Amino acid sequence: MNWILDNYIEILGVIFGFIYIFLSIKQNVWLWPIGIINATLYVWVFLMSKLYADMSLQIYYLLISIYGWYYWVSGKNVKQKDNKNLPITRTNAKTFVVLLILEILLFSTLWFVLKNFTDSTVPAGDAFATSLSILATWMLTKKKIEQWLIWIVVNIFSVGLFYYKELYATVILYSVFALLASVGYIKWHKELKLSENAANN
Repeated sequence: MNWILDNYIEILGVIFGFIYIFLSIKQNVWLWPIGIINATLYVWVFLMSKLYADMSLQIYYLLISIYGWYYWVSGKNVKQKDNKNLPITRTNAKTFVVLLILEILLFSTLWFVLKNFTDSTVPAGDAFATSLSILATWMLTKKKIEQWLIWIVVNIFSVGLFYYKELYATVILYSVFALLASVGYIKWHKELKLSENAANN
């Protein structure tokens, strides 16, 4: 009971995190306001754990959730009324190269800042998870199917990182995230194949 009282903000973050990933798989637009709540809670959690890049990432999540909410609602093909008006698409080669370059720049910058200007105990790990998460979240706003593959990598890596930082409730959250990211990829891939086959017929 004492552990629950001492970690209630993290536990609330876990609950909203589960709701967020479930709504992501369902392509439900309400994932974005839930994401805003989840990010706000984890700003505090990661600040207290000295995971500064992850804390900054939550601020980014908050802002990108506002953008994603607007983009999904005002996206093209607004004929449908089931919050799936923005179609799932693949990442083309040009965009992939740009994202790869951005990943290298983001990781290098975050690692340098964390190593030299903070008391972070895991600057490289924090920078790696954060930089990939930034790109994956942007890809989610555009409904790029490859974002699920990135999330699988990030979530598996983060399980080890959060275990090291003794954020045990968050370890459970990210373990489930890794499994649900696989489910999300399979579900989105099936829908994408159906739309591609329909377009070719």
